[in-house]
Amino acid sequence: MRIELPEQKTWVYETRFGVRWGDMDAMGHVNNAQYFRYLETARIDWMSGFGLKPGLNREGQGQGPVVVNAFCNFYQQLAYPDEVLLKMFVSDPARTTFETWATMERVAQPGVVCAAGGGTVIWVDFSKQKATDLPDWIRSKVGG
Repeated sequence: MRIELPEQKTWVYETRFGVRWGDMDAMGHVNNAQYFRYLETARIDWMSGFGLKPGLNREGQGQGPVVVNAFCNFYQQLAYPDEVLLKMFVSDPARTTFETWATMERVAQPGVVCAAGGGTVIWVDFSKQKATDLPDWIRSKVGG
């Protein structure tokens, strides 16, 4: 099942990175699991850019983001030594969640999407282990 990126989304971040030799599998292309690492890194870098440090609360206190689902559609293979442009978007803020989306293309082939993915982020009260309302300062970052 292919999940399509919505037309209504807000660009929030982009980054460039080189495919590492170790990102590839025995078939000579980037291992599918690596794309999820690329998506995760972009999401964390974006959040860190406005002061949120996901994963740093080891005591189970406070509130923060948790990814509750993730997907990636593969259109063209990436391989070493490709340079990748990842563009990240957000949309659909709800009471406790928002959506993240990303496209990945070779810098050498602008506009040709090699992979596209995303995930649902839910805001969690860690001590209660329950979803809680998105804070206003996060809601302002995702367009709600």
